[in-house]
Amino acid sequence: MPEITEGQPAPAFDMPADGGGRATLSGPTVLYFYPKADTPGCTSEAKDFSEQADAFAAAGVTVIGVSKDPVKKLDRFKAKYDLKVVLASDEEAGVTEAWGVWVEKSMYGKTYMGIERATFLIDGTGVVRRVWRKVSVKGHAMEVLAAVQSP
Repeated sequence: MPEITEGQPAPAFDMPADGGGRATLSGPTVLYFYPKADTPGCTSEAKDFSEQADAFAAAGVTVIGVSKDPVKKLDRFKAKYDLKVVLASDEEAGVTEAWGVWVEKSMYGKTYMGIERATFLIDGTGVVRRVWRKVSVKGHAMEVLAAVQSP
């Protein structure tokens, strides 16, 4: 499992996205991985990033949320909460594996594979500038925005 660290080139990606689009790395990007659309923590995170969408756009940064959910579910999720960020579908888990966020998790004594909530800030040259792992949702979007806006 790769460990993506600050200062290294970002692994390329090309995924189907909500609304029939594609999510690729082109320019400054916030790439955030979340376990499952329309669950409490993931909904809060998507809404928080959406509330700051204009500020990210003003800074020239695209925000892309990635989960293993199929595009149809992402379309419903986006419409239900009027989300303003790109939602990408990684059903085969190739991108989540390449970014090192497809990990063993544990709940109620059972282990399973799932997406680690993590965020990566990628600059315009395709280099990872910041990494947040095991993200706590509350305040996270604002913390990422502050990193984007700092010189």
